[in-house]
Amino acid sequence: MKNTIQPWIQAARLRTLPLSISGILVGSAYAYYQHSFDWIIFVLALCTTLSFQILSNLANDYGDGIKGTDANRIGEKRLVASGEITSAQMKKAIIINSVIAFVLAVALIYFAFGQENFVYSFTFLVLGIASIAAAIKYTVGNNAYGYSGFGDVFVFIFFGLVAVIGSNFLYSQSIDIKLFLPATAIGMLSTAVLNLNNMRDIENDRIANKNTLVVKFGLKWAKKYHEIILVIGMVSFMIFSLLIKSSLIPVLIINIPIIFHLVKVKKSEKHEDFDPELKKVALSTFALSILFWLFLCVL
Repeated sequence: MKNTIQPWIQAARLRTLPLSISGILVGSAYAYYQHSFDWIIFVLALCTTLSFQILSNLANDYGDGIKGTDANRIGEKRLVASGEITSAQMKKAIIINSVIAFVLAVALIYFAFGQENFVYSFTFLVLGIASIAAAIKYTVGNNAYGYSGFGDVFVFIFFGLVAVIGSNFLYSQSIDIKLFLPATAIGMLSTAVLNLNNMRDIENDRIANKNTLVVKFGLKWAKKYHEIILVIGMVSFMIFSLLIKSSLIPVLIINIPIIFHLVKVKKSEKHEDFDPELKKVALSTFALSILFWLFLCVL
């Protein structure tokens, strides 16, 4: 039984899950601050997001595996590429997880808007379907956007704007313009994680014709790009904290490892050096969302 379950646990890539819920935590924390928080919506939003992330991971494993992209990858192994899970098995798992994600999204929409707000319900239903499609189309199919350099855009939109502003809307049914700042911050930090992944895999991606931004513009450009998006992210969070007169302590705490991280990335020459840095930024983003909640609730 253990040998049967273990490959699927690896395919789900549990280490990516904390990053995926960071935006939900930030949007929900602001709902608590607005006195519109609801535990049922919160739990369903977390479950839905985790389901989307696992779906994305399975689809990524499948898409890269059948295209041969993961044959000689650095870092955590992929299961279709290694042969531990067949492409047919993974395809079935993607279909099952898509159904689970859709059911969770429908339940979330129902509890958030009920039967009275048809426009909101329909809009979020379309958004949920788009999220499922985006999760799958990242690496699957002939026109997979992850192979054309658009992965960064989609990560910023779904991990940042949709996660933070969308989750907050589920509670408040309104959009606070100020919330675009932390949404930008989470989106930029999440994009930085993807950029580190692409810097690590640049040689393998180039061979497999996976034209990420790093492959298109090179490692030197990617390092400069990495600095810019991280600075934008942290400054956005600082401005938001000042606007709502919250403590700057969460941002300042996270700034310390981010600064050391940027120095490390600038000096790194070996592709495998980017893998531990990827984990640091992902955990820093999650830690920032937790600290943000704590200090916002105290406020």
